[in-house]
Amino acid sequence: MTETGEAVIVRRNVAKENSNQLGTSNVPENEPESETESKEIRLTLMEEVLLLGLKDREGYLSFWNDNVCYGLRGCILVELGLRNRIGLEPCGMRRKNVSSRNIVVKKYVPTGDSLLDEALKHINERKPLNTETWINYLSGETWNPVNLPLQLRNVRERIAKNLVEKRICTTEKQNFILF
Repeated sequence: MTETGEAVIVRRNVAKENSNQLGTSNVPENEPESETESKEIRLTLMEEVLLLGLKDREGYLSFWNDNVCYGLRGCILVELGLRNRIGLEPCGMRRKNVSSRNIVVKKYVPTGDSLLDEALKHINERKPLNTETWINYLSGETWNPVNLPLQLRNVRERIAKNLVEKRICTTEKQNFILF
């Protein structure tokens, strides 16, 4: 039985490498270097982790690697924190450690990224919970059927699609055989 799957292929920026080897640059000499850095494509933390998890020669993530799943959900929470949308509740008088403090919404404003906005919506609709619980809920690792709708679906595919749209990667179909 043959199946057709898609793989993400990392594409190198050959034009930029060639210009650096020749000693030429696309940057005008009167333009400051900091302005050119701001024009570069910015990757989210989730996209960077997904790129790190790709197999170098094959160009895809292992289907069975569940650690990437948890890592990406954690990256979603960190990215929301970096964008100042969520934060941890104050310590209070009991001086709770970081792992037991709950996540609270600071600003319920869309980020422009559908994955982050979906996670922010779920966090805003529920009572405050700690980080470990949110990672489990967003991963779908719960025995409670009431919390199953909190699962973020197709996270790897959605992040890979963003990378393709930013022209960092390309996709191609591959045939493989299932026994």
